[in-house]
Order: sequence, then structure tokens, then C-alpha cells
Amino acid sequence: MNTHDPGFDASVDDLSSADAVAPQQQSLTDDVFALLDDGRTLVETEIQFQKTRAAFAFDRGKSGAAFGVVAFALFHLALVALVVGAVIALTPVIGAWGATAVVVGILVIAGLWFALAAKRKFARLAAAYAETRE
Repeated sequence: MNTHDPGFDASVDDLSSADAVAPQQQSLTDDVFALLDDGRTLVETEIQFQKTRAAFAFDRGKSGAAFGVVAFALFHLALVALVVGAVIALTPVIGAWGATAVVVGILVIAGLWFALAAKRKFARLAAAYAETRE
């Protein structure tokens, strides 16, 4: 039997055996709908994965943040105690107002230095992003 002959007339038995061997032919529309369905499944799975990941990070992060807040509060209290101690220690030497002025002056100078350092860092960051926008 010559299957390449254009005048070939296949019987019903030949078609059923051909279907068993060859993959089922789908239309392009069926393929597009299957692709869209697969894409939707992928997106839903990815969203669920990211939700689970975010919940895990939040669970671990909230306890870390709580410890960080407590540490910050304790450091802050230690610095307040240092400032008060410095004023008390300097009071017999230069008086209460002099000790207060010295401690406040040192804190203002240190605060200005840190503020200017932060400004320089942010200026460098802004310059780096300005170069990428051009």
C-alpha cells in the first residue's frame, strides 16, 4: 500500500491505527488556551509561593525587629546616662551651667558632623542614580 500516492484512499481501519500512533492534532486555538491555562497556573503558584515566603520572613522579622527596638532603647538610655553623668561630673569643676553648656556643645558638634556625613552619603547615592538616568 502506497501512502504517499495523492490518490490514496485510506480505509477506516487505516485511520484508527494512524490515530493510535500519531499524536492527536490540536488546533492553534486549543494550544493558545492550554498555554494561557499553564501560564495562569504558573502565576497562581508563584503568588502562593511568594505569600508563603513573605509570611515566613514576617514571622522571623518581627522577633528580630523587637530585639532591635529593645537594643536601640537600651543604647539610647545608656547615652542619656552618659550625658547626665558628664554634666554631674563637670559641675564641681565649671559649675552647673558651664557643664551643661560644654556637654550640649559637644553633642551639637557631634550631631552636625554626623548630619553632614549623612548628607554626603545621600548626595553620592543621588549622583549614582543620576548617572544611570541619562
